Amino acid sequence: MQDINNTQNNSPEHDDDVSVLEVVLLYIKHWKFILLSIIICLVVAFVYVRYTTPLYKASSKIVIRDKKMGQTGVELTAFNDLGILSQSGTLDNEVEVLRSKTLMRSVVDSLNLHVAYYKKDWMKRIEIYRDSPVEVAVVDFVDGNASIHPENGWKKDLSVMKTPGFSEKDLFKEQADPIGEIKREQETPIGYCFSYPAESMLNGDAKLLRWTKGVDIKEMVGQPVGQPLVDYLNERNSVKFTGVKVINDTVASLFAGLTDTSYDAYIGLIVGTGTNMATFINADKIKKLNPDYKLSGLIPVNLESGNFNPPHLTVIDDKVDACSDAKGAQRFEKAVSGMYLGEILKSVFPCDEFEQRFDAQKLTNIMNYPDIHKKRYVEVARSIYERSAKLVAASLAGLVLVLVSQDPSIKKVRLVAEGSLFWSEYRKGKNYKDMVTAELQKLLSEFGHSDVHVHVAQMENANLIGSAIAALS
Repeated sequence: MQDINNTQNNSPEHDDDVSVLEVVLLYIKHWKFILLSIIICLVVAFVYVRYTTPLYKASSKIVIRDKKMGQTGVELTAFNDLGILSQSGTLDNEVEVLRSKTLMRSVVDSLNLHVAYYKKDWMKRIEIYRDSPVEVAVVDFVDGNASIHPENGWKKDLSVMKTPGFSEKDLFKEQADPIGEIKREQETPIGYCFSYPAESMLNGDAKLLRWTKGVDIKEMVGQPVGQPLVDYLNERNSVKFTGVKVINDTVASLFAGLTDTSYDAYIGLIVGTGTNMATFINADKIKKLNPDYKLSGLIPVNLESGNFNPPHLTVIDDKVDACSDAKGAQRFEKAVSGMYLGEILKSVFPCDEFEQRFDAQKLTNIMNYPDIHKKRYVEVARSIYERSAKLVAASLAGLVLVLVSQDPSIKKVRLVAEGSLFWSEYRKGKNYKDMVTAELQKLLSEFGHSDVHVHVAQMENANLIGSAIAALS
């Protein structure tokens, strides 16, 4: 029995038995290194997730049937509308169209993929897509032609303005960064396109009335917005800025039209998310001007036409107004601008479900692809789109009539138009711009001014060019 017990006690299985407690105690001795390793791993994981640009993969399949296999034209209607497929080509031809540089170029152009916006972060540059950056450039004029340096200007995202506690000095610093990228050899004035409610001052500056779009820098309200920026920049630059003129985007479009001096009158127009008009009017015709100012000649006037309250609005318009943030204000804008056209459609069908954010782009999608939308939606969307264009035409006609009444020699008017809605496309009929121009000419003829012609122009960098002209005025 003794031999048996000795054999059992000296067996390999007994030697391999290890106490769990002993193992734990062995590692606990090195707890500092274990904790440090965990912290390092968590930090590395955070940095990787925070600063690695996410990549997404999207794929799709298109079934193309050859005519010889019984393909009908109806099935390819949607692709015909997109300009991708044609019913007359062979299968091989259609595949080549899908691979073509022309199609790829149209995608790049429509999405503005050839322009990239970036903002600086702690460890990398972050690309911003379709945000609204500040644009900075030097604009030179030679024989009336504008040249921009660098091309299309320096751009920087200013969404940081919405951060709680963001101050005036913070804003100036953000604006100074791209301005510092511009190489200047001589003193220059600044043209400042400022797209917030402001009151114009006699010296060309503007006093901020209130912030919108989620910005709230309280110390700037009621103060000039241009000269403090110039003072900030001059403290930090050896080549000084000589002054500043502050305008909004509508007046910038108006001024941009002056690059062609062959016209008798000029109008700036915005029809996008919002709407507004601006024009030049003789000082003696503007009753609101203080006589003590002793102004003469043509004065640029920002009409704030979006706040006009037109007659003949409908119950649907009243519903849209009642659900808006600013009830009773901007009634014309709520009837014609891109921000509200989708809301009008939703109000026509209050019991139907729509996306919460339903703007003019989604409205035009319904019109452009009627086969995949309810017929009643398509018909109403067309009516809303057409009514908007005709109302804009009516407002332009009224303004042209005012200009002609003050100066009967006016025959040629240049209209510089900005805004995604104005230049939107309707694949099944007239584009928005064509609807506006046709209705405008019709109205002018009805009022006995068929000899007055309004020429619509679309200009690249109209804000930069218009602001530069303002700075030189």
